[in-house]
Amino acid sequence: MNLLFFQWGVFSQMFNYWQQAGVFQFVLPFLLIFSLIFAILQRTEIFKDRIINIILALVVGLMALQFPQVSQFFADIFPRLGMALGALLVIVILLGMFFPLNNKWVVYSMMGVGIILVAVVLSKTVGVSGLSAWPWLTINWPLVVFAAVFLVIIILVVRGSAFPEEAQRRRTTALGQTPQSLFFQGLADAAKVRRG
Repeated sequence: MNLLFFQWGVFSQMFNYWQQAGVFQFVLPFLLIFSLIFAILQRTEIFKDRIINIILALVVGLMALQFPQVSQFFADIFPRLGMALGALLVIVILLGMFFPLNNKWVVYSMMGVGIILVAVVLSKTVGVSGLSAWPWLTINWPLVVFAAVFLVIIILVVRGSAFPEEAQRRRTTALGQTPQSLFFQGLADAAKVRRG
């Protein structure tokens, strides 16, 4: 017990020292911004030269840290994100006990829960930073709902037109034929009955 307390005390002292040295306030946010900007520049290949990508990422990372809101945002969002990921993990474990996780409705439910958790984390983090969107949402919630429904409809239409063979396959009946082919086959059968 005493050894465990001593080890935790050492880690606690180390984290306090890092906090006083500005590691959490400046170094880690800078490294995160630098690595994200550099990875995006490398992936998009806007500039072919790696040195230019490093310089741009360095400049953006350093310029972002001149405002205290950036450090405060990262200090607020990551603990909340950790709690949201923990809640999502608990939900996955509970669902996995009772349902197979390869069912479509389980996957879509988990995506919905994930989107809700991300929205809650972002809204709480932005609210703590003093940039709350809640007053705007309370006034304009019908517009937000309409935009979300409109976006879902657009996604469904684009998805249906992008994969016409899949949409055709989904429209087939249990007999393996489309409703149109069944209609024309019924007309042909009716004509045979009249002739015969």
